[in-house]
Amino acid sequence: MLLGDITFQTPSKPIVAVDTSLYNLSTEEAAFFKAQTGIDDDEDLKKHILEVQAKAYEVAPYPCIHNFIFLRLNLSRISVYEHILKLGRERPDALLLDIGCCFGIDARKAAADGFPAKNIIASDILNEFLQLSHELFKTTPAAYPGCFLPGDVFDPAFLSIAAPSDDVSPLPAIDLSLLKSLNPLHGRISAINAISFFHLFNEEKQLHVAKALAGLLSAQPGSVICGYQVGNPEKGMVNTSIAGSIHQLFVHSPNTWTSLWDGEVFEKGSVKVETELVEAAIREVQYFMMKWSVVRL
Repeated sequence: MLLGDITFQTPSKPIVAVDTSLYNLSTEEAAFFKAQTGIDDDEDLKKHILEVQAKAYEVAPYPCIHNFIFLRLNLSRISVYEHILKLGRERPDALLLDIGCCFGIDARKAAADGFPAKNIIASDILNEFLQLSHELFKTTPAAYPGCFLPGDVFDPAFLSIAAPSDDVSPLPAIDLSLLKSLNPLHGRISAINAISFFHLFNEEKQLHVAKALAGLLSAQPGSVICGYQVGNPEKGMVNTSIAGSIHQLFVHSPNTWTSLWDGEVFEKGSVKVETELVEAAIREVQYFMMKWSVVRL
């Protein structure tokens, strides 16, 4: 089967069963989900999360759902997170986009930490994930102030490629509840979170998405795009294995990722790119993850 451009290579068993033994929450994550859901008991919280995870895995069996990586508070662990929260506090009408958000957990965390929820857009190609976000967090579309926007980033009717804006003049506020696509937000977004997103696609599509997101970013200095994805010391195809299911994906190195943003997507020298390659493991499987940020100067 195919999820994005990730190919699963086990014809006899293309989708591995959910392994509930992989469930774990750090102290910080447990406190966050308890505060957000109102479920104080650890076992009750686990039961609730497992129920939502099972539904999500039927929708799309992504490795991050199988391995409970979707529960990680990844955005808050990237070095520019406090900068993003500061933009939300201090920049008038600052907007935060959580793209490929799955359940929008990073968007919910940012809102809990002070970025105005009414100025946060969480977007995923699968509307079922956005609906499951409400089930996971025990909210309703009518009561939750954030914007959930389903759509395909490769559909130009939803997100067309526009040149990065160089206009730093203030723009009038926009009513996010009226959005049908991301296109009205060209040049408006202060911060874009793209965690566990780029590595879903091949090299050509990663460049396409980078250009599309760059067109959304505000020209104001300090506007930022950041992410956390599978990486490697050398760019190319890598194989990872999850419970016997092998999948291949294209990944960038820190050097090629930096040159893509600084010189290909944005004009050379107009952005500051930071990358950090860290070793990770799921049981016996070793791989690299890359934290990164692109800040307009």
